[in-house]
Amino acid sequence: MSEITVNPIDALLVSVLVLVIGNVLTRRIPLLEKYSIPQAVTGGLLCSLIILSIQNLGGPKITFDLALRDLFLLAFFSTVGLSAKFSRLKAGGRPLGILVVCAAVFLVLQNGTGVLIALGLGQHPGLGLFGGSVSLAGGHGTAIAWGQEAEAAGHPEAGLIGIAFATFGLVAGGVIGGPIGERLIKKHGLAPSDSEGDLSMMGKQGAPAAPLEPVTSKRIITTITIFAICISLGDIVNRAFFGAGVKLPGFLTAMMVGIIITNLADVFKKEIRQPDFDKVGEVTLQFFLAMSLMSMDLNSLGEAMGMVFLVLLIQILLISFFSAFIVFRIMGKTYDAAVICAGFTGLGLGATPVAIANMNAITAKYGPSFKAFLVIPLVGAFFIDLLNALIIKFFIGLPVMQNAHLSGT
Repeated sequence: MSEITVNPIDALLVSVLVLVIGNVLTRRIPLLEKYSIPQAVTGGLLCSLIILSIQNLGGPKITFDLALRDLFLLAFFSTVGLSAKFSRLKAGGRPLGILVVCAAVFLVLQNGTGVLIALGLGQHPGLGLFGGSVSLAGGHGTAIAWGQEAEAAGHPEAGLIGIAFATFGLVAGGVIGGPIGERLIKKHGLAPSDSEGDLSMMGKQGAPAAPLEPVTSKRIITTITIFAICISLGDIVNRAFFGAGVKLPGFLTAMMVGIIITNLADVFKKEIRQPDFDKVGEVTLQFFLAMSLMSMDLNSLGEAMGMVFLVLLIQILLISFFSAFIVFRIMGKTYDAAVICAGFTGLGLGATPVAIANMNAITAKYGPSFKAFLVIPLVGAFFIDLLNALIIKFFIGLPVMQNAHLSGT
């Protein structure tokens, strides 16, 4: 069979086309828009299916040179770090601290469940992490990033399985989050407190629009410079850790440098235009996802789909129980707690946008919840990725991981 390798520049052009097509499909297919499926996922999967069809019909095998993809990954996780301002955490107070502890406990349970299922199915326990927080709480970006590490360690199927979990988890998080919150509200007869009535949800309603600021060359150069510092220093830190015998993925050290930069800027009263980095982060993530998904070898994924759905079903039951019986009670069994549960479910199975969509669906029907719209985005923006990286590294270091054979246990 002949093979065609698409060079990095042409791969970038294909990814642009993938995003355009994905955007059109997402807008025209209500189900995709309802569950906040990223346009990169829609377009990327379609591209993979087309490539699979060409190959199965006797055409050439098409592969992509993904040299630019890793740069997009580092840029995205730099924006995650740059958004993690310590000053923002003060507003969350005690509820934020409690929810962070809940998130940490849940991530451990989620990974433990995935590992136990993998062992029960005779698979390498490391694959269980992809059926845990790597793909579900972490999302597509984290699944692909850790998938690269797993593939380098001898698990070529890990990235594909991670993408499958992340995709179906995103849908599941949007499907069950709202019903969980609504059931808690109806069961306990909950309603917003009087003090919530005149509070907008994180300034979304009634707040005057911020004046648009011109985009200048100085502003663009400053943004690029900060990204370059995050990526370059992150690489230096990564090599220093590697020299000391500690292996960390490059995206994690880039994120750590971003956290240091944004908080030093606060200390020295230097402005970092967060909206600029948020937009760049959104764009780089879309390109990273598009390039990863359009290059998937779907032939390798078919045999694993039965395991994917089994693990996902068990993880859905786990987060439903944890949200309704743990998070709801610890957060005070109030209306705010019920809305937080809807958001927490979105975080645990999908991503922050899914969590926000779940809470919007509840509050649009029953009334606002300022506390929920304060703590859930903070947990999603600041803590989830940090906790997830640390907990994943903890599980990787367990003896059961180190002693397992690459082909199974």
